[in-house]
Amino acid sequence: MALLSLNCISFSYGRTPVLKDISMDFEQGKIYCIVGKSGAGKTTLLSILSGLAVPDSGVILYNGKDIKDIDKYEYRSKYIGVIFQSFNLITKFTALENVVLSMDIAGVKGSQRDKKAKALELLKSVGLDEDEANRRVLKLSGGQQQRVAIARALSYDAQIILADEPTGNLDEETQNEIMEIFCTLARQGKCVILVSHSKRVADSCDECLTLSKIK
Repeated sequence: MALLSLNCISFSYGRTPVLKDISMDFEQGKIYCIVGKSGAGKTTLLSILSGLAVPDSGVILYNGKDIKDIDKYEYRSKYIGVIFQSFNLITKFTALENVVLSMDIAGVKGSQRDKKAKALELLKSVGLDEDEANRRVLKLSGGQQQRVAIARALSYDAQIILADEPTGNLDEETQNEIMEIFCTLARQGKCVILVSHSKRVADSCDECLTLSKIK
């Protein structure tokens, strides 16, 4: 059974159609890539998957349940982890503080000490040591900030990870390292869904959904 399903999803901005009759099943343990030319609706579809945008028609099922029947806050803060292209980190906070804050918002139980310990483990798992974890985000490189964003998305154990152009502004070596993190997450049972223009990223995924611009 698919963890997340799109059934005949359509979406328009005013009178401009962007998506039409999109259907796709997403399973645990796999990494997917949404590809297509600019204007084809890739980021829009990611917003719909995350519950940030509502389709004009069609149904989205999470574990067989229409997400319209799931509390939107619960869906976004517990089941879906989103990694934005611009990272959306709080720059005046440290990497560690960003991850702990994400736990607090999601209602993760435990003391602040326990949350900090878990956050350090998550940051270590994506390649950041304790010194880097305690640096303000602005003192980190783009690749390091991307790792913080990944750790934050994992902080409340979401089953689905969504990422918009996660390697777009990174050098080739860092791109490969970030993709290896995503592949590891899929092997650990996460459902990972990426948006990317990169053929290399697409070739690293199990399946691709190609969107075409509606004329």
